[in-house]
Amino acid sequence: MTIQQRQRAIQDKMAFISCVVPVYNEQDTIEPFFTELANRLRDITHRFEIIAIDDGSCDASLARLKAMPKEYQIKIISFSRNFGKEIALTAGLDHVSGELAILMDADFQHPTEVLPLFIEQWQQGYDMVYGVRKNRDSESKLKRGLARLFYWIMSKITKIDIPNNAGDFRLIDKKVIVALNGFQERARFMKGLYAWVGYRHIAVPFETHQRYAGKSGWGFSQLTELAITGITSFSDVPLRIWGIVGFVISVFSLIYAIYIVTVTLLYGTDLPGFPSIIVAVMFLGGIQLLSVGILGEYIARIFAEVKQRPKYLIAEQHGFDSVGP
Repeated sequence: MTIQQRQRAIQDKMAFISCVVPVYNEQDTIEPFFTELANRLRDITHRFEIIAIDDGSCDASLARLKAMPKEYQIKIISFSRNFGKEIALTAGLDHVSGELAILMDADFQHPTEVLPLFIEQWQQGYDMVYGVRKNRDSESKLKRGLARLFYWIMSKITKIDIPNNAGDFRLIDKKVIVALNGFQERARFMKGLYAWVGYRHIAVPFETHQRYAGKSGWGFSQLTELAITGITSFSDVPLRIWGIVGFVISVFSLIYAIYIVTVTLLYGTDLPGFPSIIVAVMFLGGIQLLSVGILGEYIARIFAEVKQRPKYLIAEQHGFDSVGP
C-alpha cells in the first residue's frame, strides 16, 4: 500500500488489522485485556481480528478465551503443548489475514494506548514500528546488566542491528509478514528475524506497565536459552574465536616444546615440573571441552533443523471459519 492508501484506510476506518497475542497461563487477564484491546481496535478501524495463541496453558486460559464475546473478533489457536513464545508468534503470523499485524503480550505490560502511535507511523510509510522500553527499573540489576551484555555481544558478532530494549511489541506491514513467514528455521529468535528482514522501521518509546496478574514465565534458564539461540542463529563468530584460540595455544605449545627439548639437550632431564605439566593438561583439557561444547551447540541446531519436524502442532482452533468484518 502507498502512503496515501494507508492514510485513506485509517481515515475511513477500513484498514484490516490483525492483532497477534500469545497466551500462556493468563486466565486472570483474559477478560480485561481482550476487552480493552477490542475497544482500542474499534476506535481505530471497523475491520480487525485478534488471534490468540494458547501456548499449552495449564490453567483456564483457553476456556476463558472461548467464552469471550464474538463481537471481539477473537480467533483462537490452541497448541498441543507448550512450544514457547517465539513459536506462538510464528503461528500467529502464519494465520493473519490483515494488511498489518500488531504483536503484543496479554499481561498488560504492553499498553494498548500506544497502538494509535504505531498506526500514525505506519501511515507515514514505515513498514515496521517497534516499541522500545524507556527504562528497565522494574528489573533487577543483574537482569539489566545481562541484557546490556547480550545486546553488546550481538552488536559485535552479528551484522544485524538489534535495537536495545526492543521486544516483540510492534506493528509490522503485510510485506514484512510475508517475509517472516518465508523463514523455515525451527529454532527462532524473533528479535533477530525482525532486524534481519530490514524494511523501513522506526522506534516508539513506551512505559512498561506492571503485570495485571500472575508472574512471568521467563526465568533465567529460559532467557539464557533464548540468548544462546540468538547468538548461534545469527553468528558463527564463536566457532571462529575458538579456532583462533586453538591456533594460538598450538603456537605456544610448539614454542614450549622447542624450549623443553633444547633445555633437555643442553642440561639433561630433570624430575621437577610435574605440577606445571598437570596445570597445562588441565588448562588444555578445559579449552578442548569448551570448544567441543560450542561446536556441539551448533551441531545440535543442525540436528534439530534437518529432522524437519513441524514448528508447532495445533490441538484445536476456533473462529477461523467465521466471516470477518
